[in-house]
Amino acid sequence: MSSSFLALIWWVVPALGLSGALLYVLWVTKFEGKFQQETQRSVGQFQRFQDSLRDSQARDGAADAVQPPTAPSSVVGNSRTQIIKPDSAADDSFDDNPFLKKS
Repeated sequence: MSSSFLALIWWVVPALGLSGALLYVLWVTKFEGKFQQETQRSVGQFQRFQDSLRDSQARDGAADAVQPPTAPSSVVGNSRTQIIKPDSAADDSFDDNPFLKKS
């Protein structure tokens, strides 16, 4: 490599670094307030969402405490999962399907 090319690199690289740093400082000073306001607005909206969710859960909990649950006897606890038990007549239902017949 020629010495003029190396000298050019030694001047160009620091100049690009300095200009990049200056542009970053300018960007931070000019736009930081705008982005901070948007962030605060987003945080405020999220807190309002959390509060409304908390309020609706409290209302649902209060409504559940007032009304007795009307769950069928096959429901276990407060979950809405139903337990389906096969009846004894289901054993011969395999005869209807030729693919499920016992060999």
